[in-house]
Amino acid sequence: MPAGTATRLHLLALNPTDSVTEGFLPAAARLGLAVTLLTDQPDAHRRAYDRYDRHASAGGALPELDIAHCDVRDFREVIGRISADTAKAGARVDRTAAIFTNSDHLQVQAALAADYFGLPGKDWRAALRTKNKAELRRSLAAAGVDTVWCAELAPGQDPADHPRLAGPGVPYPCVLKPREGVASEDVVLVADARELAERVREIRARRPEAYLVVEEFLDGPLQTLETIGDGRALHTLAAFRTGISPPPYFVEERLELLPAPPEPHTGQVLDQLRALGVGFGACHTEYVVQGDRARIIEVNYRAIGDQCDLVLAELLAIPLFEHILRTHLGAPLPADLGARTDGRVRMEYVMADRAGRLTDAPAASVGDRDGVRLDYRPLREIGEEHPLYGTNRDFLGVLRATGTDQRRIDQAVAGFLAANEWVIAP
Repeated sequence: MPAGTATRLHLLALNPTDSVTEGFLPAAARLGLAVTLLTDQPDAHRRAYDRYDRHASAGGALPELDIAHCDVRDFREVIGRISADTAKAGARVDRTAAIFTNSDHLQVQAALAADYFGLPGKDWRAALRTKNKAELRRSLAAAGVDTVWCAELAPGQDPADHPRLAGPGVPYPCVLKPREGVASEDVVLVADARELAERVREIRARRPEAYLVVEEFLDGPLQTLETIGDGRALHTLAAFRTGISPPPYFVEERLELLPAPPEPHTGQVLDQLRALGVGFGACHTEYVVQGDRARIIEVNYRAIGDQCDLVLAELLAIPLFEHILRTHLGAPLPADLGARTDGRVRMEYVMADRAGRLTDAPAASVGDRDGVRLDYRPLREIGEEHPLYGTNRDFLGVLRATGTDQRRIDQAVAGFLAANEWVIAP
């Protein structure tokens, strides 16, 4: 590499997230990478990183960072911007070594850009299969690993005119969701054809151009599998048990780390991931347990979010974010990640139960209680007023409880919730 050049990571992002701010950017700094962050929201990122710098965090220092505006949803604009940046006459040309994103919405774009420049990355086909929920169902059925009843609705299409939805074989209750949706946004259980038509109209009032899917309702305990791969080996990092809100919505209210990834479900999920072509970088998979069967709900081809990735790196005592970035730099993962197995965690999300203005809530705090570390972070400021969303935008705060004894963790969480109050005025 010529003198005066640096190894550069191009990171694609939409809105700022804790995963990037506290996880991937400090990891890039520790790896000695310069970072160009391409985003359609540059001002929001500048504000987020300014706050991060002024409020020292355990994540570590940020890297040399260039924030640039780009229509990151368009892979052509991403490729053009990276190409133009490296061809500026008279400028120092850094060696672009990796193109990466942790956004659900940008995995295909990042994969296509990496392929264009001959860099390591995910197979864009696998990224598309996992993002497009209708294609996910078709791919798993074609591979013969699992079949879930599913129908796809184009924008403006009336469910009564759909050949699968107009017949008698629809397995109500069904789940209606956006085909490329995230975070349980507009995901709802519908009881019959009348309710389906009503909910479709409601969603289209907000998302007129969105494709929708209607799926068989997979009833049962909800769990996750967290994996990391380098294109050759696929490692199982952890598994969580997820508590969700009562129907008709599906908002994650808490996650508890399982002592070990359960079998035979873990093996079945891994088989389904391989059938989809998943095996590079991080992946967060949600599935339902039905007896001895693991039925995939969705595959998020990125690290688990909502601060679970931050606590997982701490609990496993491994450089998780560095491992993920190194795969995109072309480095193999170690045969043994050396993760701890004695840690336990409970993530408790405090939810708004009504629309209104938050008038009172506890401040951020970190402390220890009977061998349990409690880290509470507000996610909504006093005075903010919001409708009731029915998604994770209803989170008022998140409590991270870590230790080695689940009973003590549960007691510490119960004590914290009982000792604090969140008040929403109408």
